[in-house]
Amino acid sequence: MELDLNNVPKHVAIILDGNGRWAKAHHKPRSLGHLHGAFNLRDLAKYADSINIGYMTVYCFSTENWKRPEKEVDYLMKMPPRYFEKFWTDIVVNTNIKYKTIGRKDRIPKKLLTTLEKVEEETKNHTGLVLTLCIDYGSYDEITTAVKNIALSYKNDEITLDDINPKLITDNLYTKGYPKLDLLIRTSGEYRISNFLLWQIAYSEFYFTDTYFPDFKPEKFKEALIEYQNRNRRYGGL
Repeated sequence: MELDLNNVPKHVAIILDGNGRWAKAHHKPRSLGHLHGAFNLRDLAKYADSINIGYMTVYCFSTENWKRPEKEVDYLMKMPPRYFEKFWTDIVVNTNIKYKTIGRKDRIPKKLLTTLEKVEEETKNHTGLVLTLCIDYGSYDEITTAVKNIALSYKNDEITLDDINPKLITDNLYTKGYPKLDLLIRTSGEYRISNFLLWQIAYSEFYFTDTYFPDFKPEKFKEALIEYQNRNRRYGGL
C-alpha cells in the first residue's frame, strides 16, 4: 500500500527507544548506539520534511534519565554539541528544518544549552519541519510548571477561575502553538508512555514497533504512517 501524501499527520512524536539494546546486539558500547540513533534521527527528520509533516517531537532525554550511569549521562550531554559541530552544514545549513528544544534548562550543561540555543537561532527562519528535541523533559514537570504559571496569573488577578479551561492549560505547556498530536511512535518493543506528552496524547494514535530506534529507518517510518492513515479516528464519536 502506498503512502497518501495528501493525508500525512501534521504532528508526529517519537519515543526514541532502544539505542543501548541496539548497541548490545551489535556488540558495541552503548555510546555508539546513541550516536547511530542521532544519525537515524537526522534521516527521519529529512524524510518527514520531504513529505511535508509539519512537526516532529522526539523524546531525547527524560527527567528520569539522570538516574542512568554517570558515564552514559555524561556522554549524552557531551555528544550533541560535538554532533552539531561536525555535521553543521548537513543538518542545519543545508536543510529547511527548524529546531526547537523543550524541557528544563536549569540542569543541562552550559555547553549543551549554548549549542541548542545556537541551533534554534540559526534555524528560526526555516519554514520546513519543526523538529523539537525534548531534553530533560518530563510531562509531570511540564504540567506542574503550567499549573504554577496559571496559579500565579490567578493570584495576580490576571485571570479568573472561569478562565481556566483546557485551552488555557494547553497554552501554558511547552508545546504552546503546536498542532494537536496525531501520532505517537515508540520503538524497541516497549508499551509504555514513560511520562511523555501526557496532556498532548489525549486523542493521538499510538504505534509500537519492536525495531530498535537506530534501525527505525524512513522505510519503517513510512509503514507507521500508512497504518496511521488506515485508522478511523473518531475522537469519542461514532
